[in-house]
Amino acid sequence: MTNKEFADILLPNIDKTIEDYDKIYPKRNLEDGAIVTRYAPSPTGYVHMGALFSAFISSKMAKQTNGVFFLRIEDTDKKREVENGVSGIIRDLKNYGIKIDEGMISESEWIGEYGPYIQSKRKEIYQTFAKHLLINDLAYPCFCNEEDLENIRKEQESIKDRIGYYGKWAKDRYLSKEEVIKKIENGEKYVIRLKSPGKFENKIIYDDLVKGKLELPENDLDIIIIKGDGLPTYHFAHLVDDYLMRTTHIIRGDEWLSSVPIHLQLFQVFGFKPPKYAHIAPLLKEENGNRRKLSKRKDPEAAISYYHEKGIPTEAVLLYLCTVANSNFEMWYLQNKDKSIDDFKLEFKKISSSGSLFDVEKLLNISKNYISLLKADEVYNKTLEYAKNYDNELYELLTKYKDYSINVMNIEREQKKPRKDLAMFSDYKKENWYMYDELFINLEYNFDKINDLGEIKKIISFYISKYYDANDDKETWFNKIKLLSEELGYAKEVKEYKEHPDNYKGHVGDVSMVLRVCLTTKTMTPDLYEIMKLLGKERIEKRFEMI
Repeated sequence: MTNKEFADILLPNIDKTIEDYDKIYPKRNLEDGAIVTRYAPSPTGYVHMGALFSAFISSKMAKQTNGVFFLRIEDTDKKREVENGVSGIIRDLKNYGIKIDEGMISESEWIGEYGPYIQSKRKEIYQTFAKHLLINDLAYPCFCNEEDLENIRKEQESIKDRIGYYGKWAKDRYLSKEEVIKKIENGEKYVIRLKSPGKFENKIIYDDLVKGKLELPENDLDIIIIKGDGLPTYHFAHLVDDYLMRTTHIIRGDEWLSSVPIHLQLFQVFGFKPPKYAHIAPLLKEENGNRRKLSKRKDPEAAISYYHEKGIPTEAVLLYLCTVANSNFEMWYLQNKDKSIDDFKLEFKKISSSGSLFDVEKLLNISKNYISLLKADEVYNKTLEYAKNYDNELYELLTKYKDYSINVMNIEREQKKPRKDLAMFSDYKKENWYMYDELFINLEYNFDKINDLGEIKKIISFYISKYYDANDDKETWFNKIKLLSEELGYAKEVKEYKEHPDNYKGHVGDVSMVLRVCLTTKTMTPDLYEIMKLLGKERIEKRFEMI
């Protein structure tokens, strides 16, 4: 029996060849240096921050080289799949502005000429490649069940041998074709394994784009390539998909580093040029003086839903990820205020090989700077979008008082040093609640130096009856506060008070603080003149009466 006849028995309905698929998926016509890469998640849950980081780097590297970034779904492990998992991945990438050139756009649809971009739809393709190995005596059927494999493992442990299915332990590797046929006729189930040509004592040397030159033991494991259900394992699908989709660079977490010998060997046995690999170290978190991997289970900030729920702008998250990816980005961004993140050239050699600290406080600082540079109507729209999903009370207020809210947001905004009180859109209500009468309830006033109730009432009474005029410009308004201060025995200049403190009750800042607290309950607010202008006389008087 020839190898071809043997392969026809094992995979009887596979008529195409690798050469046929080479014609269906030809080499891409791209300029030199263009990167073709992918994000290839399993639909088993939400996209976490580490995965977003990897997808961000992949998409940026492709975009800046006029290459291709595609989304491929690796759904061969049906047991771990979650409902609408593909849609969730697509939504998460879209929410963070990560645009795909090809790949899945819904649970079952895709764009691009190299699909299907979902592995469960590519079964025949994988089996064609597996059949090629069978014909060339580079693969074989294995009938070992779980009990057989467990017995092999126990025996290996007992003699302190290396665990795995290889060499003398790979017993089904040595079955004759006749023995295999007999087992099949008896109805025994089987998988197809690679007949590894490697030797563990040999070393392979490869140049990782992030880790540098690495030396690893050659693979000698007879890994499963086609499972009992006819679908491929991750390793084999990786080879087939990245070859046919003409992937040039594989950018992934360094937990896959140990798989490099297997993957390079698979490309080798087919005679294919392997892609370049860039293994990214995990994002780290500092805890009790130590650093550990950012955890999906322990750390809420690992879930990208966390940033939506807080109202942290996606643009700020991407700016932060670029800072984490290349440490020189931060300085570049400060020096190029007229440019966007798209203008920055990310470099593999500047990605940390040992892992970067994920600093939420730094992210929030970046977010503050980002929000401070937005126009008031942009802040309004983004805050409204946040409130619609997470804060009904705020959403109703913003909808009811649109123009007023935009004016509130514009206080100290469009100036050389804009206010930076918002790190996230959920901060808006916390920072500006006093501007809305509906929220101006259950009050606790935090008066500062002037806290005698009689004196406070005297100050606000004099101000309203003698000095308040809604038409005053800012300079006139402040001059009147000075006159009010002087009339009531306070220094109209802080300098005067510091030089002769015994001559005054306090200074103009103390007086204006009384007005600020009466109107807002707070000692720290944006510009008081702008606040009073927006509140208007009727509301100012009403709030003064509440004291």
